[in-house]
Amino acid sequence: MTTHMERPVTSRIAPQQARSWLLVPASKPDTFDAALASAADAVILDLEDAVTAPNKPAARRDVAAFLSEHNHAWVRINDATTPFWEEDLAALAGLPGLEGVMLAKTESGQQADATAERLPDGTKILALVESAVGLEAAPEIARTDGIFRLAFGSGDFRRDTGMDDSPTSMSYPRSRLTIASRAARIAPPIDGPTLGPDLDLLARDCAITLSLGMAGKLCMTTAQTAPVNAGLSPSVADAIWAQNVIDDLGEDGSRVRDGSDLPKLAKAKKIHKLATLFHIPTDH
Repeated sequence: MTTHMERPVTSRIAPQQARSWLLVPASKPDTFDAALASAADAVILDLEDAVTAPNKPAARRDVAAFLSEHNHAWVRINDATTPFWEEDLAALAGLPGLEGVMLAKTESGQQADATAERLPDGTKILALVESAVGLEAAPEIARTDGIFRLAFGSGDFRRDTGMDDSPTSMSYPRSRLTIASRAARIAPPIDGPTLGPDLDLLARDCAITLSLGMAGKLCMTTAQTAPVNAGLSPSVADAIWAQNVIDDLGEDGSRVRDGSDLPKLAKAKKIHKLATLFHIPTDH
């Protein structure tokens, strides 16, 4: 069995604000340490698509061993219509390093409830929406107890619907997940991954993610994590603008002059909060 160095809990951005969510095949335990050492805000050990059926038992054992040794990560489990779902949950329940689970191919609030019932109280669940049925059920899923955030399984969604990967085609499902999340008062959703090493394409996709109200993105490699963090954070220019607006109008709005100032101040305070959280400089 692979041994891992004992480490303290990794200091990461809180999952409510996490930008980069790195998927790591659970069948490759030799990559787990590198994933935790990367720039990723959150690491997801993948027991679903990344692991073939014959290899799932061994992958579960490796994940359980890793999360029992002072390591912390999320785990993507198989969808609730498969026998692997029950086996995944039985292997994960009670592991000290389990930060939460991503439920693959979520299509109803009932599936989310059934998952929550098999995990310790308070375990966070990311609902991965990957089909037309799941998208239609997004408002119900988002309002289900235990659901922490929604995530977009864009590749499987395209295969299910026959839609292409153009920004125009994908704007509706992304917007729907954003609206369902906001209406349910949960954190903004996590967008699907960009495939391939093209950093220009990744930067474009991050801009689209933000424009549609999403605040996180799945990553397929450690090399994507730092660019995603940068792409989903306020720019230095935005941070400086926000600080200037707050200085001009006052933190409490005491120098508001007309009806447009309060919305501008609210936007500035939101950007300033994120800039502070992500350590974006605001020096004039």
